[in-house]
Amino acid sequence: MIILDNEAQTSPSHGCKPEERTVEQLFQSGFILLDKAPGPSSHQVSAWARDMMGLEKLGHGGTLDPFATGVLPLLAGKAMRLTGRILTHDKSYLAILKIGREIELSELEENMAKLTGKVYNVPPEISAVKVQVRTRRISRFEILDFDGKNALTHIECEAGTYVRTMARDLGLLLDTPVELKELRRPSSGEFSLKQSVTMQQLADAHWLWKEKGDADAINRILHPLEDMLSDVPRIVIKDGAAAALSHGAPLLRPGVVSIPEDLGVGSEVLLVTLKGEAVALANLVQPSKVIPEMTQGEVAKPNCVLMPEDTYPRSWKK
Repeated sequence: MIILDNEAQTSPSHGCKPEERTVEQLFQSGFILLDKAPGPSSHQVSAWARDMMGLEKLGHGGTLDPFATGVLPLLAGKAMRLTGRILTHDKSYLAILKIGREIELSELEENMAKLTGKVYNVPPEISAVKVQVRTRRISRFEILDFDGKNALTHIECEAGTYVRTMARDLGLLLDTPVELKELRRPSSGEFSLKQSVTMQQLADAHWLWKEKGDADAINRILHPLEDMLSDVPRIVIKDGAAAALSHGAPLLRPGVVSIPEDLGVGSEVLLVTLKGEAVALANLVQPSKVIPEMTQGEVAKPNCVLMPEDTYPRSWKK
């Protein structure tokens, strides 16, 4: 990091560290990692959670078929603006495939290998998206267990991959039907089942908070939106710049505290306060190496504002 202002300070009267937010604040800009059960659709699950917690909006990132289980991020408030980023995360799956005839392990492995790399992955007719020819990257398709007709497989793939299509295509290669019997998603991007909770655990935690005033469980379940952006380079900014940026203004050079090295024009960065609060995602309009030499002018333009307006007081006249 290049430090541009060693003396910058943040006001304790405004904002707070992400890990110190109240439950109400996390509902305004946080997310939940749900371990979806089989049966309901992703939309139904998010609607149930929304109604249970009394939220106006609660979106989900990464649709799972009703019969599928596993990691399903639920996004509340300002975090919903990051839905597009969640949808593009790589995914992993555990899939049980039922093969229409007895085959040798070597034959199965040989044909599964043909479905790795960049492959055509046409959505099935029952999917919610337009059926059209497209490609997806399959980085891993391997066998964990096999009994001659049933295979437990592990898949690592690009977002938007249909495992049901992979089963169908494997059947075409083997010249016998292959049925997807079970599907579980252990991870979505950097999020895993270890961090996820069931709908019952979410309901219990919410009840303890609302009825008993015990927020310990719900605080462990609700995550600040900053945790979704840990891989984005960060520019630390002053309180006054945070106030202006929350209203959509560009980041100016006097508002910068520190910047990462070696970032070029157009690079996406996360603008954060000295407390670590996400203010906005932005694109640099200057390479980071010239910013220390500047005394004024634009440094970055926000493309997604994440901080509620007036979290920090305005330092300019209306």
